[in-house]
Amino acid sequence: MLYRAMVAEDYDAACRLWENTAGMGLSEADSREGILQFLGRNPGLSQVCEEEDGTLAGTVMCGHDGRRGYMYHVAVSTACRGKGAGRELVSRALAALHEAGIAKCHLMVIEGNTLGRSFWSGTGWQEREGLVLFSQNT
Repeated sequence: MLYRAMVAEDYDAACRLWENTAGMGLSEADSREGILQFLGRNPGLSQVCEEEDGTLAGTVMCGHDGRRGYMYHVAVSTACRGKGAGRELVSRALAALHEAGIAKCHLMVIEGNTLGRSFWSGTGWQEREGLVLFSQNT
């Protein structure tokens, strides 16, 4: 696998991966414009991995607000799962956050996404209790 920072040209392949990943929630914020804006605000933090033939095999969208880091759209193609790609993508994103002075990272998993919840709990992340997420369109 080749690991590198995500760039604008990765959008189409990343979107295809996300659309084919069970448990992935997509919204209007995942438009090309929205993702490119996110990448521009958080240069070098989001990561991708490619197979030897250049096929995009995994993504992690990563950013921060100056205090806390956040990860979104952590996905690995079905064919590449179980080979450490997800762990490596997350490790690279966390290292980039650490380098930016961010000491803690959060992520959200859709409640019914048992595969995702298993991945995160199995890699040392702690599921938080007592928090409720509120959202509102602006």
